[in-house]
Amino acid sequence: MCVKRAFKYRFYPTDAQAAELSRTFGCVRKVYNLALVARTEAWARQERVNYNATSAMLTAWKRTEELAFLNDVSSVPLQQTLRHLQTAFTHFFAKRARYPRFKSRKKSRKSAEYTTSGFRFRDGGLTLAKMNEPLNIVWSRTLPPGAKPSTVTVSQDAAGRWYVSLLCEDPSVSPLPATDQAVGIDVGLDHLLPLSTGEKIANPRHERKDRARLAVEAQQNLSRKAKGDGANRAKARRKVAGIHARIADRRRDHLHKLTTRLVRENQTLVIEDLTVRNMVKNRSLARAISDAAWSDFRGLLEYKAAWYGREVIAVDRFFPSSKLCSHCGTLAKNMPLHVRTWTCDSCGTTHDRDTNAANNLLAAGLAVTTCGAGVRPQRRTPGGQSVTKQETPRREP
Repeated sequence: MCVKRAFKYRFYPTDAQAAELSRTFGCVRKVYNLALVARTEAWARQERVNYNATSAMLTAWKRTEELAFLNDVSSVPLQQTLRHLQTAFTHFFAKRARYPRFKSRKKSRKSAEYTTSGFRFRDGGLTLAKMNEPLNIVWSRTLPPGAKPSTVTVSQDAAGRWYVSLLCEDPSVSPLPATDQAVGIDVGLDHLLPLSTGEKIANPRHERKDRARLAVEAQQNLSRKAKGDGANRAKARRKVAGIHARIADRRRDHLHKLTTRLVRENQTLVIEDLTVRNMVKNRSLARAISDAAWSDFRGLLEYKAAWYGREVIAVDRFFPSSKLCSHCGTLAKNMPLHVRTWTCDSCGTTHDRDTNAANNLLAAGLAVTTCGAGVRPQRRTPGGQSVTKQETPRREP
């Protein structure tokens, strides 16, 4: 198995390079929006427009006086943004995503993708098309031996930091030695990850630590600036974005270390299939749930498990893991969120709420593996139920 990995580095462009990249970002956004308008109008006329048609449109746009500035930047990122639009429509028609939206100058991500014809990677230096000198990249980690990037993505975040991402094949990624360890993983707010082993991983609450600094020093200062494109408002906005970026960086670093450790130590990892998008509608808990980043944790865990030959089992979201006694199988009637410990009425066992839930998730996940049912809960298939939605057998005390 050969895995493709993206290696992301920070770089510091010269003034000329920054100006060239900023022009490229603007042209990429313009071409994407023009192609989206053309495809939308064609769809209203009941006509189908694909990538080849928009590519021909791009050639025609470059010949007009109004859009002649598109010739000043490399054509590779412009072609790539048309391919991205084609992918967006493919997902929309397959009902995997909503209709593509227009790119905004202020809100959309600033990025441009180059294929092999749009850059030169030689002797550890990366030179993009339309540039005379390589980028000043901070090589914080080495690329795999003999790696040759297939695509290069340049981006600038809201805080003004520049990044370059190199997509390479990494032969060093291979399945880890098999182990008989299995773990049930619950998620929470008091503790980020209660495990079936009894361990509770603390919730670092990155956003809460910087909340006062964010509100007083940055956001209040930004609110006092006159709205518009003034330099002072832009400076205040970048300060707010810098604090948010610091929070996101620390959160991402913590989740990467945590998921790597869990995947290395366990063969089977059982989690709960939560609908976080619905849970954040609770105005009392939305901020804390977003700070915990449960969806990001699951995404990292799943792709690392696929890399290293591990198995992730998602137990149905309606499985009563918190209310079910892991000792005798009795189901409690009510379990409010403020109840952190409870005693089973049938067997008298006192449970820690989170550890008990993790133990029940582990047992349900192993039952799915044993009986050969599907790993994924059945969300859209009518008439089917995942194994964990069947009645849980009760054991005699």
